[in-house]
Amino acid sequence: MATAALGLALSGCSKKFSEYKQNPNEPTVVPPSQLLRTIEADMYVAPFGQEERNDQYTCSNYNYYDDNAYWDGVFHSQFASLNYTTLTNVLNMQASAATAANTTANPYDAMAKFFKAYFFVKMTMAVGDLPMTDALQGAANFTPKYDTQKSIFIQCLKWLDSANTEMGQLIATGQTYEFSGDSYFADFVGASPAMVQWQKAFNAFRLRVLVELSNQASDPDLGVQSQFAAIIGNPTQYPLMTSWQDGVQFQYNSQYNYYPNNNTVYGTQTLRYNMAAAYTDSLSSFNDLRVMMVAEPARGLGYADTDYRSYKGANSGLPLSTMTQGVTSNSTNLYSLIGRHRYYEGLTGENTFIIGYPEMCFNIAEGIARGWGSGDAAGWYQKGIFSDFDFYGVKDGDNTVYLQKPSGSLGDDIIYTVHFNYAAYMAQPLVAFAGNNARGISQVLEQKYISMFRNSGLEGYYQWRRTGVPGFLQGPAQSGYGNGGTVPLRFQYPQDEAAANTANYQAAVQSQYAGKDDINETMWLLK
Repeated sequence: MATAALGLALSGCSKKFSEYKQNPNEPTVVPPSQLLRTIEADMYVAPFGQEERNDQYTCSNYNYYDDNAYWDGVFHSQFASLNYTTLTNVLNMQASAATAANTTANPYDAMAKFFKAYFFVKMTMAVGDLPMTDALQGAANFTPKYDTQKSIFIQCLKWLDSANTEMGQLIATGQTYEFSGDSYFADFVGASPAMVQWQKAFNAFRLRVLVELSNQASDPDLGVQSQFAAIIGNPTQYPLMTSWQDGVQFQYNSQYNYYPNNNTVYGTQTLRYNMAAAYTDSLSSFNDLRVMMVAEPARGLGYADTDYRSYKGANSGLPLSTMTQGVTSNSTNLYSLIGRHRYYEGLTGENTFIIGYPEMCFNIAEGIARGWGSGDAAGWYQKGIFSDFDFYGVKDGDNTVYLQKPSGSLGDDIIYTVHFNYAAYMAQPLVAFAGNNARGISQVLEQKYISMFRNSGLEGYYQWRRTGVPGFLQGPAQSGYGNGGTVPLRFQYPQDEAAANTANYQAAVQSQYAGKDDINETMWLLK
């Protein structure tokens, strides 16, 4: 009897303990909207960072804080940062939404397919083969095998197609779905408008992926050409962006989220970073007014402020001491500094594109020029240029240009009226589209590179790596210590991957790079 009573008492205590160990103030399930916000934040790559200098848009001339090396193990890690934690959040968002809606037919499910494609593409572009099929299983598999880069791209293209189809079906129902937590299209009131915008983004990103596969476009397993033709040939099934406002873009504000260049850091930044030649000199050679919107004149060259020859970037491979000598004086400098009016006089700068409309236009123009589908490559080329003009406020006619006075303080500007003619610009031999040929493709690539200034993460570098356009300037100061003055071709795998998944890591490095996890090895994508 006493034993029974004791058993009942212990049972009661056990039950009470299990109840008390649950904290009523902590959620047991994370809503999909909260996970969506976190995942979207991981898409953002800030301007004015390492990626921008790897893209050769700007340069550091002050090595106390930075330099222009690529990944070198000293200032900048040569090891990739992989997004498996983000992808775990994607799976949790997908499961949480299915539970809440009691169906997988919901916007978060389509978003999950897109995110899986987005982050796996981002990772494979950096290193090559990756764990995919066996990944994200937690304790069930700590040593997942690697999938080939080719199979990763095939799966990602399938996810993107499925995301488009699913989102399109949801939109077609005309119903209102719960879809909150979206940071990029929050200004679109209600679920359906944001869903429409994301469907356009899915297809724009898929076009990016197809173009990035150009060196493997003849592979029948990939279906690059047929997929490209299907997307541009059926706008009802595959809606696309129609202006730069449609892009997935990060917006800054003056309360708590400042643009990296702003008036609070003007004194410490303004002379320590300057424009790079790969970008600035192209604009100057095109007599392109965008250069006056984003850069200051190099007055030491002796030309008028509104003379395009006044805009000169530094060779990214120059020793920093040489570069510093070229920018130390506002009145005699030899290299253009970053535009003070646009980037330093306020707090919000400009939006940062993650997937942009101008890039999409140039991707379509490139694909058509390569013969992947029918259409007007010249028209898409022009749309890309004109939409980027609009983003920078470059008008067909008279334009107001603000340039800081020599030795002037922030906001002490000279205001010029500069006339710019769209038709005359497009008629220049360097700009006029040469047709669906190698020269025409090169022109598209040059303008796409220009349009991704301070945007799109490493896409400028990845384009150079794939095509050689633009001609990146190389030298020991920016190529990475001990790398022989050569711009690297890839990141290395993270050290913890090599340590924790050793056998599979070694097999992947052997099969791809003859056993050398080296930054100069050529991945399948580029062969």
